[in-house]
Amino acid sequence: MAQFFAYVQHADGVIEDTAAELAAAAKAMGADSVTAIVTGSGVDAAASAAGEFFNEVYKIDNADLAYPNAEVVRKAVAAVVPAGSVVLMSHGTFAMDMGPGLSIKTNAAYIADVTGIDGVDGTTLKVVRTELGGNISTHVNADIANGAVITLRPGAVEPAAGGVGGAVADKSGEAGDLSAKRKFIEVVTPEAGGVDITKAEVLVSIGRGIEEEDNIELAMELKEAIGSKAEVSCSRPIVDAKWLEPARQVGTSGKTVKPNVYLALGISGSFQHLGGIKGGIIIAVNKNPNAPIFQAADYGIEADILEFIPALTEKINDL
Repeated sequence: MAQFFAYVQHADGVIEDTAAELAAAAKAMGADSVTAIVTGSGVDAAASAAGEFFNEVYKIDNADLAYPNAEVVRKAVAAVVPAGSVVLMSHGTFAMDMGPGLSIKTNAAYIADVTGIDGVDGTTLKVVRTELGGNISTHVNADIANGAVITLRPGAVEPAAGGVGGAVADKSGEAGDLSAKRKFIEVVTPEAGGVDITKAEVLVSIGRGIEEEDNIELAMELKEAIGSKAEVSCSRPIVDAKWLEPARQVGTSGKTVKPNVYLALGISGSFQHLGGIKGGIIIAVNKNPNAPIFQAADYGIEADILEFIPALTEKINDL
């Protein structure tokens, strides 16, 4: 059996919630033991936190890793994982940058944006991923005899329970040359705006299904009916169209949210959007029965949101 590793992302000493999902995915792939890899500068807190979910943690602490430059991180990870290993990452912009090159460096298979795990038969890993904008689910058989680099869509599996208590091993001295051709300059933080969707208990989130800017008023009316604990959020196309401000965007390029209830209205469910939802009950409403959002939702309703939203608002107002 191949050795299993999970690259754990973190910020300010706090590991991402996806770490627990990576641990669970590795177990579903047949791993007896899973090792986390934590890179950065001053990562003791993050490495210790990762031990909650993994049998062992490889810490690579280096000033050159202060910013997660995929070119540099790829070198560090390739230096510490043995040949034939399986490396898991949470699917997002960073993994899309790092994963393909890591698979080449380690001469391993590359499987991106996995949404389901069917199991392992010998050295054949059976997984599910989506194609054609999420309209088709494909069952993929991958030979992992020489290892694999796999990115897992956030929310695709139930997170593992904590309490593992894995020890931290310092691998900083084994990282080797961490020079890079590209250079990190600065982090540009978007303007906060006048609303903080991260504090809302209920999010009324709209996507392309809202069709036109004037229809956003329907979502605002539903939010008002729900009350002060609710707020309106959106997917990236709504911000790109300048119908709502960036402060309301949920996703890997927007805000990360964890409401009690997330109403996904007319949202297809790209991995970039789902990557910004870290908990709560997801209720998806979409007229496309094959929309990827239904794979992540706790409850799914096939309906036209332009008819559904006013009906729901009316029912709530009648209570």
